[in-house]
Amino acid sequence: MLRHCQQQGSVTERKQKTLDLLSSLADIFFLTDWITTLEVVEGKMQQLSESVVIRSLKRFRDRFFPNGNEVVGDDHMTPETEESQPGLLDTLPVDLQFLIMNFLSPVDLCRLGATCRYWRAMVRDPVLWRYFLLRDMPYWPSIDHLSMPRLEVLNIPLVNEEESLSDTEEAEDNRRELQCDYMSEYLKGCPSYRQQWLPSGAAYEVVTSFFQSLVRSSEPRYAMFGPGMEQLDVSLVTRLMYAPEVLPVSGTPHRQINGIGSGISYMFNNQHRFNILTLYSTNRADRERARLHQQSVSNKLFTFEGEDDSGYPICSPSPQVQQVCQVVDGFIYVANAEPGKIGGGMTEVAQIQAVLSSARDSKSRPLLVLSCVSREEAISTTSLQNGAHRNGARNRIPSVDMAKRLGLPQLANPWMVQDTVAESLSGLLDGISWLLRCSGVKL
Repeated sequence: MLRHCQQQGSVTERKQKTLDLLSSLADIFFLTDWITTLEVVEGKMQQLSESVVIRSLKRFRDRFFPNGNEVVGDDHMTPETEESQPGLLDTLPVDLQFLIMNFLSPVDLCRLGATCRYWRAMVRDPVLWRYFLLRDMPYWPSIDHLSMPRLEVLNIPLVNEEESLSDTEEAEDNRRELQCDYMSEYLKGCPSYRQQWLPSGAAYEVVTSFFQSLVRSSEPRYAMFGPGMEQLDVSLVTRLMYAPEVLPVSGTPHRQINGIGSGISYMFNNQHRFNILTLYSTNRADRERARLHQQSVSNKLFTFEGEDDSGYPICSPSPQVQQVCQVVDGFIYVANAEPGKIGGGMTEVAQIQAVLSSARDSKSRPLLVLSCVSREEAISTTSLQNGAHRNGARNRIPSVDMAKRLGLPQLANPWMVQDTVAESLSGLLDGISWLLRCSGVKL
């Protein structure tokens, strides 16, 4: 049909017929409220509707093409008008432009913004990136202390639908854009583009790492604890011990910690040894009974000390756990990410803070949170990372929500939340790799 329109009439007529056809297609495919997105921030449900995004994009369109995208005929075309003449993509309806951008990856959007001034302004629209942030953030498989989005910016009100979007409000819009750089927040947190934000090492580190590889260093030790070790149908610890294709077991050290044991050593990438000490809340029989009956158990790792002035619980580790905190190089917290099975809340926060505060040089000890579910879900993780459209909700707590629930943004320690599946151990190696790097291991 497009080819038929392009074969008849003058250049101007062909352009107009193409635009009419694309407008009709936009009416067919762009169903009312199909892009409605819901967000939950600070316990409040907010709605980012189609009209807010479309009107924000239209503001940029009107600013660059005040004459309503009028196409100049061939007979009146001059070099000056040809230079300012909008292209075919520029003259598409705004809702169709948004539909196109909605299917592009963030890197493709940035490339589109490099084509001309109009698209540079269009793709930097903060409302557009706020929509992308709300759409994709629940599907990010990991988040850390460097890439965690500032969730408070999602509480800043958008332009009201009844407000005028005239040029007299341009200064206010610019001020709002500077305060709410959703594009930067998105690119900082998206796993596919996160490496661009990480600090690069100095050139001399290459030589240093070579000499360090010649010196045999002691293997780092990590303490692993948390409800995800005990509440899931599939035991992460058991799978870890019998998965040589993922992490081969390299032995059991002879050094002991009173009441805890020596842990198990694993081999990462067949060359880096590390040790994991597992800390269970109680004995195996009590844990299994609590898991089958969906009951809580008395945690013998911590002592409840009361509440602070804000009503938050205060915990202190047992003497054996304090000994562990003094000798380990970091911590692995296994969180239960299955919806409907989450306990704890503030108790988990208190336990994490108690363990970190008991560690030697506590602020430098990394914390890896394995946000764990029992089994793999049907949605492909690769397709989610690439920013594809989402159909339905994931059957797990998003990594960003887990970080917020555990109070990780308030910690001074380096931390990371990594989505993990106990049955397949997917995501585990990414978390271990981050943890070893934080401990100074050159991978």
